[in-house]
Amino acid sequence: MIEKNTEKLIRQWTLTNAIEHKGEANTDAIIGKIIAEKPELKSNIQELKERIEKTVQEVNELSIEKQKKELEKIGKPKREKKEEKGLSKLEDADKYPNIVTRFAPNPNGPLHLGHVRTAVLSHEYARRNEGKFILRFEDTNPNNAMEEFYDLIREDLKWLGLDWEEEYLQSDRLSIYYKHLESLLEEGKAYICNCKPEKFKTLRDDKKQCPCRDSDPEKNLKRWRKMLKGEYEEGDSVARIKTDLNNPNPALRDWPAFRIVSNPHPKTGDKYRVWPLYNFSVAIDDHKMGVTHVLRGKEHEVNEQRQRQLFNHLGWDYPTAIQHGRLSVSGTVLSKTKISEGIREGKYDGYDDIRLGTLAAMRRRGITPEALREIVIEIGTTRADSTLSMKTLYTKNRRIIDDQANRYFFVPKPKRLLIHNVPTRDKVKLRLHPDKQERGERVLPLDTVDDSLKVWIAAKDVEKMNKGDLIRLKDFLNFEISSKKPLEGDFESFELRDVPKIQWVSKNKTKVEVLKPDGETDTGYAEPEVGDLPKEEVIQFERYGFVKIDETEPEIKARYAHS
Repeated sequence: MIEKNTEKLIRQWTLTNAIEHKGEANTDAIIGKIIAEKPELKSNIQELKERIEKTVQEVNELSIEKQKKELEKIGKPKREKKEEKGLSKLEDADKYPNIVTRFAPNPNGPLHLGHVRTAVLSHEYARRNEGKFILRFEDTNPNNAMEEFYDLIREDLKWLGLDWEEEYLQSDRLSIYYKHLESLLEEGKAYICNCKPEKFKTLRDDKKQCPCRDSDPEKNLKRWRKMLKGEYEEGDSVARIKTDLNNPNPALRDWPAFRIVSNPHPKTGDKYRVWPLYNFSVAIDDHKMGVTHVLRGKEHEVNEQRQRQLFNHLGWDYPTAIQHGRLSVSGTVLSKTKISEGIREGKYDGYDDIRLGTLAAMRRRGITPEALREIVIEIGTTRADSTLSMKTLYTKNRRIIDDQANRYFFVPKPKRLLIHNVPTRDKVKLRLHPDKQERGERVLPLDTVDDSLKVWIAAKDVEKMNKGDLIRLKDFLNFEISSKKPLEGDFESFELRDVPKIQWVSKNKTKVEVLKPDGETDTGYAEPEVGDLPKEEVIQFERYGFVKIDETEPEIKARYAHS
C-alpha cells in the first residue's frame, strides 16, 4: 500500500503540475517527480501509477482557483537541490609524467565493504588520468597469508570492475628487500638488535638507545647473515631502522624492519625464514614500482611517517599521500576474525554467506558492483569518517537493477484460497516487466474446477482479511471474502479498483526457498516460470523484494537482496 507521506507528495506534485499547465496535470510528469524523490517506489511502479492516475483525475476536475487554494493549504513539494557528485581533481597530477596507483591487500581474509574505498579510489584516479593501476599482495607474514585468498581477492576485484596492468607478490621479492637492508646496514642507517622486546621497549620509551645501536656495520652484517642462516631463533633478533630517538612519538623511534618467522609460507614454503615487516616492504615497493599516489585510510598515519623516514634514508622522494577517512558499514559483519570463527563453527556456510559484508556475499545476493563504485566515488577522499548504511546501498542498487529484473509473484507461507463464480479462463498473461513491453509476457496457468478458482496467497495477507473485504489478485481480478475458515471468496469483477492488492499463484506452482541476510528463511510458492530460470538470475518478487537465484536443483533456492 502507498504510505500516507507518499500520498501527500503525490497530491502536492499533482496540484503543482496542474497549476503550471492551466489546470491539467500530466500523469507521466508526476511519476518522474515522485520517482526522483523516492526511487524505491520503482519496485511498485504499477501501483504508484494507478494511485497517481486517480489523483490526476480528481485534481483535474477542480477549478484552478480550488487547486491553488488546496496547494496553499497543504504546502508546495520541496524541490531538492542537486549536489555535484564525483571525485575532486587528483592532487599533484601535473607533478608526474605518468600516474601510478596501487591496491595492496593482505591475503589473510576475504575483501569486504571496508576495503572497497581504497581499491575503487585508487583505480578510479589511475583511469581518469590515463595511468597505471597495480595489484600488490602484501604477504610478508607467513603466519597469516593463506593460499585461498589470492584468487578470491582477484575474483572480487574483477567483479568490482577493477582491472590492473601489473601484479606483484611481495613473497617473490625477498632478495630485493634484503639488498636494500644490507645497504642500510653498511651505511649505519640500520642495525641488528638482539635485545629482548621488553627491554628495548623500556629504553625506547625513555628515549634511550639499546646496546646494539652503536654496533659497527661489519658486526651488523655478521648478525644479519646469522639471521639468514638460521643461527638465531624466532624472537631472538630483529633488524631496526635508525631514527631520531627524541621523536615525540615512540612508534617512530628505531622501528623494526625484519624479523624471523619459523612458519612456512603458502607460496615459498621454507625457502625464507627472515621476513620484512609491513613498512619496510611497502616503502621499497612503492618506490621501485614508481607509485606516484598512495591512497590509504588516515589510520595509517604512523605507517606513513615510518615509510617517509625510510625514504629519507634512501634519498628518495616520497609519493603524494592522500589520506581518507574510515568507511564503516552498519548492519553487517566485517571482522575477519568473526567471519573465520563463524565458518569454523558452522555458523556461516562460507565467505559468501549473505549474512556477511564480504564482496563475495554482496555478489551472491545480487548487489551490483556499479552501486558500490558509485557510493565510493560520491564519498570521495574526504578525511571525515563515513558510515555506509546498508539501506543507502540498497537504494543505489535498486535504481540500477530495477530496469534489469523481470517480475514474478512469490507467496511465502502459502494459504489456499477458493474463489467462486469466476468466469472461465485457463491462464493469465502478464508482462515480465511493467515498463519493458519488448521483454514479452509470462504465463500463469489457472487451477479451475467448474466456476471455482484455486489460488495460493501469503499467510500475512490472510491475517489482514475480514469477511466482506474486497481484495484484488494483483493484475487479475477482484473478489469478496465470504469465509475465513475455510478461506473462500466470490468473484466481483476484473475492473481495476482502489482496493488492497495481493500476490498469488495457482496451477503448476514452483516451490522456492529464500534465504534472507538476517538468517531467516521464507519458503513458499512462485509462478511456474520461476522454475525454469537459470542460476545467477536477478529478479523481483513483486511486493516482496529483489532476489538472486542461487540454486536450481533439487529445488529453487534464492538469496534475498533487498526490498
